[in-house]
Amino acid sequence: MNTLVRQTPTLLSSPMKIGRVTLPNRLIAPPHAALMGNLVGTEKEAERYISYWRSLAQGGTGLLIALNGVIDNILPPGFDPSGVGARNKGSFRHPLFVERMGMLAADAHAAGAKVGTQIIMQGGTPHAPSATLSGPVINSMPHPLTRREIAFLVQEYRAAAEQALAAGLDVVELHANHDDIIEWFLSPLTNLRNDDYGGSFERRMAFLGEILSEIRAGVGGKLAIGVRLNMVEAEPGGYDFDGGLEIAGWIQQTGMVDYLHLVMGTGWGYPSYIQTWHFDDAQWAEQAGRFRRQLDLPIAYGGRVGRPEIAERILADGHADLVAVGRAHLADAAFARKAQGLDRERLRPCIGTNDCINRTVGEGLPFACTVNPALGMGDRSAPTRATQPRALLVVGGGPAGLQLALTAAERGHRVRLWEQGDALGGQVRLAAKLPGQAAFLDLIAYQQARLEELGVEISLGKSATPQMLAESEAEIVAIATGATARRPGITGSDDPRVCDMWQVLREEKEPGDRVAIVVQEDHAAPLAFADMLGRQGREVTLFIQTNGPAPLLSRYSLGTLLGRLSEAGVRIVYNEAVTSIALPEVVTHHVYSRKESRFPGFDSVVLACGAIPNASLFTDLHEHRKDIHVLGDAFAPRRMAFATQQGYALAMML
Repeated sequence: MNTLVRQTPTLLSSPMKIGRVTLPNRLIAPPHAALMGNLVGTEKEAERYISYWRSLAQGGTGLLIALNGVIDNILPPGFDPSGVGARNKGSFRHPLFVERMGMLAADAHAAGAKVGTQIIMQGGTPHAPSATLSGPVINSMPHPLTRREIAFLVQEYRAAAEQALAAGLDVVELHANHDDIIEWFLSPLTNLRNDDYGGSFERRMAFLGEILSEIRAGVGGKLAIGVRLNMVEAEPGGYDFDGGLEIAGWIQQTGMVDYLHLVMGTGWGYPSYIQTWHFDDAQWAEQAGRFRRQLDLPIAYGGRVGRPEIAERILADGHADLVAVGRAHLADAAFARKAQGLDRERLRPCIGTNDCINRTVGEGLPFACTVNPALGMGDRSAPTRATQPRALLVVGGGPAGLQLALTAAERGHRVRLWEQGDALGGQVRLAAKLPGQAAFLDLIAYQQARLEELGVEISLGKSATPQMLAESEAEIVAIATGATARRPGITGSDDPRVCDMWQVLREEKEPGDRVAIVVQEDHAAPLAFADMLGRQGREVTLFIQTNGPAPLLSRYSLGTLLGRLSEAGVRIVYNEAVTSIALPEVVTHHVYSRKESRFPGFDSVVLACGAIPNASLFTDLHEHRKDIHVLGDAFAPRRMAFATQQGYALAMML
């Protein structure tokens, strides 16, 4: 049974015309799948990529901007471009581009969708209008382009559009935001030229104007052209809201652009353009509405749109004509059909952990989606039915156990689940109390609802013992019993004024007004916890052993947490390991020099030191039983994406 049963017409489902292209509905999927395959790689890599966009087309999305399409670079011999978006060779001139992109377009068209590509030249890798920097966290000086190099790049934009047309695409979207070379020419912060391409507003527009003219000369009106634009630059010295409106008005008066795609954020800041859940739903939609009221061009809005009702509200409020949805498409390829009530299966929620990008950028791991683990495995359809259904007992109702039970039940296995607590969710229920993480409970609610729909027998308040498992008649037993808070052996940690983070979240302990947090964890939780305490009015100091905060987080999430910690007045001390606690003093040593330091003035200490597996039940049984498995934090404490992926992978093996 589905929570979305509406089948009446909606604004989101109504057609929309941009240029000569009529979209079947108002929903856009912007580029967001670069980590799931390689369009011009091996046939297997290409099919993995194409199949994802095919699934979105079949799911009802109207416009797929299905490629972060990079143009060819121009570099001296031996120079290696570096940074996000750096390339030697781009996408469009690759000998397989037209064939492979044509395959993607044909599949999407067959399902009723329109298809486009962005055209990108990432700024600073290594090109810019001027030898200057665009922000404080990337200090690699770019090469200021010569006029001949500018002319080369303009022709590459035209060639890219011509290749897009040859591949059968409908739309090209110029990437004029997020440190793209076009944005750098538009910006008074990064364009310090005094020739025909800088020095005045009109001259800063000249590069984009030449690109648009060449594209129109190459493809005429056969492709719709969009421009993706930051409404505001986030850096001092960049253009403000009025400056963004002025740029948008100039774009409209060229008569060569069919729509504007408006966004907010930088590639690193607060917010980044991949916003965490600390921000409100569609937080910047009203600003997009101001653009829409002053322009005649169709406006697409993107930014923190994770649910169908949010997209519908943006349209109903008149803030945009089209809505771009990224991560929620990863969570559920049928987002559009479910939004319209055309698919009665429950919508799988996006919960905004950002592990879809943090894993690859921060850790070099393969792509995975926390709520949709099938995606990282390359599975685009419902799980296959088991040839020999078996009786499975899952012990533990956290995200790993729930995902295992759910997928196994979908495959036809007979599943029971035992949870010792009085509610499902495990430690996720604690994590959801932290700022920006309340949506974590949406995953637990979805998993529980699906289990009930599938008829899984759930027993709460039931602690398992080896004898109970032996008497259970289960053919397969899976131990997903989670973890317990880690308490490192720091001298003085037995002081009653010392507790762990989980105790505070369970409301078993109350920290004082001046709190030292000992961090021995490499992800977001300690930072989010410090944010919470700081916003409660406490004086908080984080002692972090590493030479930077949360080293496993990418810059797309870290900037927001650091911005919030600054607002909350939280102090951060790096490279210092706490060696003893003698309140009101905390003693540390520098992790490299071993030099001792003393920090006075605390009335309590909280340990944020990760977790240790609660695997005793598995250890007791592993030597005596073959069909027993351990997963999630009971194997090794990590994050929800690890847990759900393990649950899914195990269920697919049974």
